[in-house]
Amino acid sequence: MEQIHDRVAGLDVHRDVVAACVRRPGPRGGTLTEKERFATTTAALARLGGWLADRDVSLVAMEATGVYWKPVYYALERTEAFELWLCNAHHVKNVPGRKTDMSDAEWLADVAAHGMIRPSFVPPPPIRELRELTRYRTTQTDARVAEIQRLEKVLQDAGVKLTSVASKVFTQSGRLMVEALIDGQRDPAELANLAKGKLRPKIPELREALTAHFGAHHAVVARRILDHVDFLDVTIAALTEQIDLRTEAYQAAKELLLPIPGFGRLIIDTVIAETGADMSRFPSPGHLAKWAGVCPGNHESAGKRRRVGVSPGNAWLRRTLVEAARAAARTKGSYFGAQYRQVAKRRGPNKAAVAVAHSLTELVWHMLSTGECYHDLGDDYFQRRRDPQRETRRLVTQLEQLGYHVDLTTPDSPAA
Repeated sequence: MEQIHDRVAGLDVHRDVVAACVRRPGPRGGTLTEKERFATTTAALARLGGWLADRDVSLVAMEATGVYWKPVYYALERTEAFELWLCNAHHVKNVPGRKTDMSDAEWLADVAAHGMIRPSFVPPPPIRELRELTRYRTTQTDARVAEIQRLEKVLQDAGVKLTSVASKVFTQSGRLMVEALIDGQRDPAELANLAKGKLRPKIPELREALTAHFGAHHAVVARRILDHVDFLDVTIAALTEQIDLRTEAYQAAKELLLPIPGFGRLIIDTVIAETGADMSRFPSPGHLAKWAGVCPGNHESAGKRRRVGVSPGNAWLRRTLVEAARAAARTKGSYFGAQYRQVAKRRGPNKAAVAVAHSLTELVWHMLSTGECYHDLGDDYFQRRRDPQRETRRLVTQLEQLGYHVDLTTPDSPAA
């Protein structure tokens, strides 16, 4: 196989050590290899960068190993003496039976020298900072949801059937009732009278739902849950403030994406953080969909194709796009709602959500690439595309199968 790069280094990265192998031309046309181990401290990684530069390496390839690749990559990316590639570990598996750290580094250098791998997308430092904030905000939001679910479990354990009357437990009215229960109020009438807004007409049902055996131990747990939720609200607000400061430079992209059905502030923040709002890194919308993990998998053997799940990709972006797809499917008068219903009736709601997420991904790629504004195709898009004559024959056939005799007349035909 043709060798594309002459001087290549492969790095096998672990938590405490990096195995490095340099591959370069020999004096008589062969290939020489040099191997060395380095620690992963900042000082040791600086020595690794100097060691690679002294050997005139033009390309350095390293595996993405958990989170341990990050300090190594961040330390070496400052070096301008060579090009640095982060490679998917799934794409550079070594030959079975020859597994050592040094053999892995040598194999990585070999496949990189022959152009058998390609680098993964690593965003610039500002986007990496934004990613850290948006991803942490997502974990805190998940923790808040989990705490509210725990509160519902505590209330059910106490026989408080608040969610049988109200749609949610953590509303303004629900919070007042839980606070009153914690403070010792047990009278169902007094508790029900704390209802506000649209819950006021349901006071008789609330009296019955709030007749329970809420004990002192329930109050202790509920108090801790409410305090934790309040703490998480403060944390999420602080993170959102920092995210807003870092996304000011992407205001044009945010305004461009905001009209898309299902896209809100949090969704757009995540899309910008995960993609950098730079579509030049993705040659086509299909590449972005594949990278995001909303592209159908492909498996063919002996001319036969079998169904497989979606391809693995960026889990954070995939989750966000699927959430946006489910929200877009509920938007009235939207093309995405029609697409969701059309796919869901044949293949189920989950596959329909991924299909809509795929369409949203392609839309984001086109809008950020061209700067064009969003124009909805309408919820009658698929209906308009149907052939009228074919649709007529289908409906007539269905009526005839039900035992009817059908005579068709056009609006211009004379009445019988």
